[in-house]
Amino acid sequence: MFQESDRLKKIPPYATAQLEVLRAAAEKKGMSVIDLGIGSPDLPTPQPVVDAAIAAVKNPANHGYPTFRGKKAFREAIAAWYQRRYGVELNPETEVLPLIGSKEGLAKLPLAFINPGDKTIVPQPAYPVHTRGTVLAGGEIVEVPCLPHAGFLPEWNTVSAEDADAAKLLIFNFPSNPTAAVAPRSFYEDTLEFAKRHKIMLVHDLAYADLAFDGFKPTSLLEIPGAKEHGALEFHTMSKTYNMAGWRCGFVVGNAEMINGLYRVKTNMDYGVPNFIQDAAIAALNLPDSHVAELVEVYRRRRDVVVEGLNKLGWKLEKPQATMYVWAPVPKGEAAYDFVARVIDTAGVVFTPGTGFGALGEGYFRVSLVKPEAELQAAIDRLEKAGIRFA
Repeated sequence: MFQESDRLKKIPPYATAQLEVLRAAAEKKGMSVIDLGIGSPDLPTPQPVVDAAIAAVKNPANHGYPTFRGKKAFREAIAAWYQRRYGVELNPETEVLPLIGSKEGLAKLPLAFINPGDKTIVPQPAYPVHTRGTVLAGGEIVEVPCLPHAGFLPEWNTVSAEDADAAKLLIFNFPSNPTAAVAPRSFYEDTLEFAKRHKIMLVHDLAYADLAFDGFKPTSLLEIPGAKEHGALEFHTMSKTYNMAGWRCGFVVGNAEMINGLYRVKTNMDYGVPNFIQDAAIAALNLPDSHVAELVEVYRRRRDVVVEGLNKLGWKLEKPQATMYVWAPVPKGEAAYDFVARVIDTAGVVFTPGTGFGALGEGYFRVSLVKPEAELQAAIDRLEKAGIRFA
């Protein structure tokens, strides 16, 4: 009886919703399921962060609406964190904005800058919100394939001059969800030059800033001289480094004009991050470096279990240098969704099909490292028992 909007019809169902149907069917058969689909950290939020939240909840000063720009103390903590991590100076008054999770900000940003018919360049496969914010704003997506021969990095010279000149935003994400690809500093320099040449605003989703292994250190786009001044934003989440996925808190930093555009959208659509969560996030940003080192070691060991386990079953995977994911090809001749459905049905293990991140994810699946090592090994054992191999 009621008709969805045309813009909503352009958006496919979210991958995790499809996986829930398959998972429910397996559980109905009496299977216990090991869910390595959604990238939701299983580790607890650090106790100092929880303690700060409890104290903040008890403070009546935190019981009213937050300010639209967020607490000054939180913005200052973000700026100080950036200075420590990247040597980048930020004005906490104009170049920092708290978010109700980085996904919220990424979804709303196109509403500030994209008119119907405007274009956004997005490397593919991609985290869905990188494209869907633009689609909901009435814009169009220019897909740039990320292919194995290039280390799953986009090659900007494949973008037509017509599309590049018409684009207003370029949204990218390295270390990458879903491919776990990493980019050297030279890639960011080349990306900035491309953006300058075609007058494109840059948007970098640095969700996996700290989850890097074997000596690799992810680059901040804002480390590149002139990036902020040209027009660049960088989004961060508290979900991954600080195990705060359920708290819904993140932030964006960078070009003041772009920050202000997103701020104006947000003032009309939300009231910002709850005050007590901002206080907890301050505590998180001030945790000692040992917290990150310990977290990285946990994910490194998990990565090794999965990669080494899959390789024993016929895969030939290299160990990713970052993120909480392993990106792997499906067996030859099988579609990504069909493979994932078969694994759930026969082994009771949930992966995410690469097509959940766009059509260019076909032929791949993503493993989330969100279970203890013993469960990850159990998942590998189930694959072996079910006769699932790469061939």
